[in-house]
Amino acid sequence: MNFIPEIERFLKARHFKSVSPLAALIDMDGTLYDSMGNHADAWLRMVTELGIEATRDEFFMYEGRTGASTINIIFRRAYGRDATPEEIEELYHRKTVYFAEMPPVKPMPGAKEMLDTLIRTGIKRVLVTGSGQSSLINRLDTDFPGAFSSVLRVTSRSVTHGKPHPEPFIRAMQLAGAKPSQCIAIENAPLGVKSASDAGVFTIAVTTGPIPRKEMENTGAAVIFPSMEECASQLHILLYQLLTTSQS
Repeated sequence: MNFIPEIERFLKARHFKSVSPLAALIDMDGTLYDSMGNHADAWLRMVTELGIEATRDEFFMYEGRTGASTINIIFRRAYGRDATPEEIEELYHRKTVYFAEMPPVKPMPGAKEMLDTLIRTGIKRVLVTGSGQSSLINRLDTDFPGAFSSVLRVTSRSVTHGKPHPEPFIRAMQLAGAKPSQCIAIENAPLGVKSASDAGVFTIAVTTGPIPRKEMENTGAAVIFPSMEECASQLHILLYQLLTTSQS
């Protein structure tokens, strides 16, 4: 597969001479785990109990935000104000409990193969998630052994501003000791794509949920795959073409 037009377009837009990946900045929910359906159901249950109208699909659009940010969006719409810190703590805990009550989510098909490619090529892996739920974060070492160092993880507790703000990916680059031209990002949601793209990173989007491809394009994805399995099968080609393509 030929990714050179997308790579050249990115280089021209960013005024980079090249992208030489030393680090991959990787989302968790919907990227490593097929978890977004459970998250959406848990959010919808909690919000509906408050008497607030919502749809399941809208929570896919909020993917990547911190819990506090999502709650504030709902509160502003319903009540015209932000939630108090106490409300945020109580409601996010309730949502977390509902998520934990559901059947355990499975790793996303293709995620292990994607990580194996990065490990084989010596590219450092950094987790960049808007979640703070330990129920999944604590599974990483079991489901993807050796893929993520415990010190190379950015969660909702690591940042002041969550996605779509670029801070999570800027923080991830700091942990990796890498510049934007030395990184790729792998995301599955528009807010995460925007966060990575605004941080200057070559962003790979994977459409693992109901969000249209156009949303990924509009928020700055450089390359878009229709599934994580397709991403995993083509990633070695994309990495090679990144390393061999330069902008004069």
